[in-house]
Amino acid sequence: MSIEQISPAQARARQQAGAVLIDVREAHERASGQAEHALGVAKDALEADPAATVPDRGAEIVLICQSGARSLRAAQALLDAGYARVASVDGGTTRWIAEGLPLAPLRQSADEIDFYDRYSRHLRLPEVGEAGQRKLQAARVAMVGAGGLGSPAAFYLAAAGVGTLVLADDDVVDRSNLQRQILHTEDRIGTPKVESAKIALQALNPRLRVETFAERITSDNVERLIGEADVVFDGADNFPVRYLLNDACVKLAKPLVYGAIHRFEGQVSLFDAGRHRGQCPCYRCLFPEPPPPEAAPNCAEAGVLGVLPGVIGLVQATEVVKLILGLGESLAGRLLHFDALAMRFRETRLRPDPECPVCAAGRAFPGYIDYQAFCAAP
Repeated sequence: MSIEQISPAQARARQQAGAVLIDVREAHERASGQAEHALGVAKDALEADPAATVPDRGAEIVLICQSGARSLRAAQALLDAGYARVASVDGGTTRWIAEGLPLAPLRQSADEIDFYDRYSRHLRLPEVGEAGQRKLQAARVAMVGAGGLGSPAAFYLAAAGVGTLVLADDDVVDRSNLQRQILHTEDRIGTPKVESAKIALQALNPRLRVETFAERITSDNVERLIGEADVVFDGADNFPVRYLLNDACVKLAKPLVYGAIHRFEGQVSLFDAGRHRGQCPCYRCLFPEPPPPEAAPNCAEAGVLGVLPGVIGLVQATEVVKLILGLGESLAGRLLHFDALAMRFRETRLRPDPECPVCAAGRAFPGYIDYQAFCAAP
């Protein structure tokens, strides 16, 4: 049986004559405008239990969506379920609005309208949806470093709707940073990086909360920085801070998204030993001891391809979003290598070290050490 397709004006006339008009879009889509007196029931919910919305299978039903495609599919499902009088609105709500037919009054606040508009592409992903977007909105991410790795990651985490970013960096913007640290601009040279970053991020997403932490990370303040975070982002540029972050995240059971860059190469992993002792490795399992300084010069000494931090930082940001949403397979137990010159990714499997002094199963936290001395030792 073919499905009857009718115009919005015909649908309005049938509604006034007693037909049930049902908007089968998702709630966030209906928030931007809905036909007057239409029932709002998402397509999947309607198809799963149509009798909950229309108990009488002999009732006349008119379905409307955004453009007419979803309502056609929903109409076919209702026909298959035994409803005989079903029609679909050709052109959907878009045409309904264009023809000036009456709409239900908007009940959303300015914040809700901004939420549905800004994150509409996330909301259309079944794996994210409104529930996932609310998780992002409630999340708190502590980011160490507002430089090469932190810049692209912070931009995309802010755009994705992470509610609070805590930015830690004690440096100021220098002209040499601008080749890769895209949070910063020429007119903010000399400004503390965390303040420069806050200006850029809140210009992108005014509803983002940015907390600045213009301090060098030490054993005395690291727990204040990450204690309330859901995820910790490692954008540090030195080994003492990396080891300190690792140890604190193991102690406080925080997932640590690690990234590092050198000249034309980078690497990313997730260290989650604090939450999964004996199952996931930590940074010390990968690097029990720091390399000698001559084997790992920093960017100022060795140089770095300007676009490289963008690639690595965005992989890190992807891991952060996946962790918050509980989606996909994380990089825990895997080290992802990127070679920009060969344009090639490769992967190394990582295993937890059963003798690790920090994360071995059943081992009490040994306490913080003098990380500067540890990394300076021959």
